[in-house]
Amino acid sequence: MERMLDIFRQSEALLEGHFILTSGKHSNRYIQCAKVLQYPHYAEILATELAEQVRGYNASVVIGPAMGGVVLAQEVGGQLGVRAIFSEREQGNMTLRRGFVINPGERVLVVEDVITTGGSVKEVVQLVKDAGGIPVAVAVLVNRSGGKGNFGIPLHQLISLEAVAYMPEQCPLCEGGTPAVKPGSRNIGS
Repeated sequence: MERMLDIFRQSEALLEGHFILTSGKHSNRYIQCAKVLQYPHYAEILATELAEQVRGYNASVVIGPAMGGVVLAQEVGGQLGVRAIFSEREQGNMTLRRGFVINPGERVLVVEDVITTGGSVKEVVQLVKDAGGIPVAVAVLVNRSGGKGNFGIPLHQLISLEAVAYMPEQCPLCEGGTPAVKPGSRNIGS
């Protein structure tokens, strides 16, 4: 795990400090997997490690939710030698678009960059079932769920990080005078 953490630090995908998350809570760590996946050599290393953990499930397709799971699905699918697709939100619901299909009985691996509550992954697992596919496992780069990532199928991860989050009025970082920042793609944390 330490080797994987080093890759995240080198790419500035793992930040340590004082951050405001999308929820409004504060945290001492922030993960932005897009920062590590922007480097093809890192993406390949991470996908290779993850693919080795899940190879035995004999998935014939890998799916990840847009946006976080798109690059990872492609990379893991390449390592496994199988199709890679992604789901998208349409009117608030996770759907298959762009002509993507999951065939009845098809064994499907669900991937995601980082999980905290696991909400998007749960939606993708249900999407696979609704399409007649068989979700065989979930594979993530970073698990911040603190053991709450229960999908009814095996969960594999490269990194497990404690998701320390404080209400702003109870934040020891604020009390210590450390300024909070809002990182992320939408100018707020996630």
